[in-house]
Amino acid sequence: MYYALSWFFVLGLLALWSLGVWAFHAVAVWAVSNVGSLSGAASGVEGLRLPDWLAPWMPPEMVQAVTSLLSGLTPVVEGLLQAVPALAGVLSVVSWVIWGLGSVLLVLMGVGVHLLIAMWRRRGGDSGHQPRPPVTA
Repeated sequence: MYYALSWFFVLGLLALWSLGVWAFHAVAVWAVSNVGSLSGAASGVEGLRLPDWLAPWMPPEMVQAVTSLLSGLTPVVEGLLQAVPALAGVLSVVSWVIWGLGSVLLVLMGVGVHLLIAMWRRRGGDSGHQPRPPVTA
């Protein structure tokens, strides 16, 4: 009975693991596929600047350097947004690999629990029957 309970628990964990990886994959592929609609979002990077309260506390050279750095980020962000939809295929492969590794670990855990139950039963923890009375001659 303990064997059945342990494997039922392991299979339940495997089902939850599979559902979790599937849900994460579905949400991630949806997000990656729809990021193309954000192509105009990179134009908002041009409006980034240091907060007004921080500018008096920084040297003017640093304020100018940070402002030029932020204005130079627009092409980088635009390029990243265009490259992201191509990652959907890679995301599927990564999800399968992660699912496989987790599944193997769960099955190994099940084998380990199975062996622990076997060792426990051999040592007399619960043999499933009443102990024999001593034989007297």
